[in-house]
Amino acid sequence: MLALTKLHENFGVEASGVDLAALLSDAAFTEIKDAFFAGQILVFRDQRLTPAQFHAFARRFGPPEPHVIDQFHHPACSDILILSNVMKNGAPTGLADAGTYFHTDYSYLDVPARGTMLYSIVVPKVGGDTLFANQYAAYDDLRAAMKKYIKNLIGLHHYGNRDDLNEASRTVASVLTDEQKNRMNWVRHPLVRPHPVTGRKALYAVSGSSFGIEGMPSDEAVALLDELKAHATQPKYLYRLKYRVGDLVIWDNASLLHSATLIDPADARTLWRITVKEPNMKVNS
Repeated sequence: MLALTKLHENFGVEASGVDLAALLSDAAFTEIKDAFFAGQILVFRDQRLTPAQFHAFARRFGPPEPHVIDQFHHPACSDILILSNVMKNGAPTGLADAGTYFHTDYSYLDVPARGTMLYSIVVPKVGGDTLFANQYAAYDDLRAAMKKYIKNLIGLHHYGNRDDLNEASRTVASVLTDEQKNRMNWVRHPLVRPHPVTGRKALYAVSGSSFGIEGMPSDEAVALLDELKAHATQPKYLYRLKYRVGDLVIWDNASLLHSATLIDPADARTLWRITVKEPNMKVNS
């Protein structure tokens, strides 16, 4: 039976008693899925997974979506993105700085991400943590007047980090090739998004890929988004996750912002990542 331990007072749980390399029954997976949607972050320690096993587990949550940065797809499975600062023969083996600013994965796509999974292969001596911000709580705590003001607003999203567009910076969104940039389009998502599974309202991607608001002058839109981001990333909404080798972590993109923390480039870190999209979701038009 799945045993759960709280990671934070309000969100995040660690699961024990499960070997994800084994074939899970439908009942066992349903228990895991329910714990994930209830906890928003679900951590499994001491796992030993092949790329195929990792992929098989991820697919049960939704359809995997390969990252646009295809030069760092895992050679055994293109749905796995390698995150690594390790160099081999003078060339990078993975994406070194991935999302070192608050954002929501795949909010720049028509059908956004349901969950992101990281499987930890090499852990640095210092840092390499992920910060999570609870967007259920951030929405719940908004003043009534602000909730009324933003309830029908539509955010305009594109790949990138609204706060840093300098491609030489370590906090810019991971730099794309010209061909990859040409695949990216503007998309629309509500600022307040009812969760597709739980139905709870959350602020959605107010940091990161949101560059404007439909029908609003650019300066006003950015000022409002910045106000919401400052509110949504206050320390009271944050949990800092520290990784161990063998950790598998899955988080709920519909109810969280997250940010990777910068580390020393010489301090080795490697993870595998799979992001799954919301199944059967209608595209905003």
